[in-house]
Amino acid sequence: MPRKPLFLLAFIALLIGCRQSAPPSASPSTPEKTFTIRGKVVATHGTHVTLDGEDVPGFMEPMTMDYKLKDPSVASELHPGDRITARILAKKDGDNYTDVQLDNIVVIAQARPDYKPPVAYHVPTPGDPVPDFHLISQSDRTIHLDQFKGKFVLLTFIYTRCPLADFCPRMSHNFADIDKALAADPALYDQTHLLSISFDPKYDTPKVLRSYGGAYTGNYTKEKFLHWDFAAPTEKDLPALTQFFNVGITPGDEKSLTHSLSTVLIGRDGKIIAWYPSNEWKPEDVVATIRKNVS
Repeated sequence: MPRKPLFLLAFIALLIGCRQSAPPSASPSTPEKTFTIRGKVVATHGTHVTLDGEDVPGFMEPMTMDYKLKDPSVASELHPGDRITARILAKKDGDNYTDVQLDNIVVIAQARPDYKPPVAYHVPTPGDPVPDFHLISQSDRTIHLDQFKGKFVLLTFIYTRCPLADFCPRMSHNFADIDKALAADPALYDQTHLLSISFDPKYDTPKVLRSYGGAYTGNYTKEKFLHWDFAAPTEKDLPALTQFFNVGITPGDEKSLTHSLSTVLIGRDGKIIAWYPSNEWKPEDVVATIRKNVS
């Protein structure tokens, strides 16, 4: 049965204040909070998008509200009826939230089947065979996904300069927890392999990845990378790799990258078992899924 077209759109940021009476601005030292929101685009009009948002625990109940777009041109990329996920950044100032920003918008269900984006992203689906992508590892050696057939491979996408704690650092901390959990079960450890893939190959050289990886494993310069590789594709191979795993990337400010998340569990046969497109998954749940499929 053909799947309904799903695709990843460009990422956007917006700046608003809560509709309730809130101070016009918060001090630079105001703590920043992060939340994940899902919702349906109700309308786009000029510089704003109206979103029918679902419940965001700790931030707001289900609500339809207008969001001002930082880049008004993005409004043309969103369509009424599109279902999206996004990341909220907000400053807590007393009982109110100010300087709310919405970024990392991902369209998870397309409302306009006749709309064709400039890039076609593949949506990882259980049972899909994974191409034999080639990468350069932290040891400056070429590795490829087919070499891990016979094992369960858990891979995720990061870049070492990512400044957002809930994005790449969170993925790497989660993988560190999974690595420790698997190491506690030698039989399971031998049947698995972890792979963190950078989508910033120009900066994330093998030397940089080795240092970054050693810090997350906790072994630093003594790390041998026998169970967890950190690698990057060539710049030429990057688009095909990120598009297959539904990773959207756009340049940000000061050499940063705005991106979506994608974590995939691949079975012994090289086919996808599970896809985790957000930061909401828990290490223990992934380990449980691995155990279930091993037995």
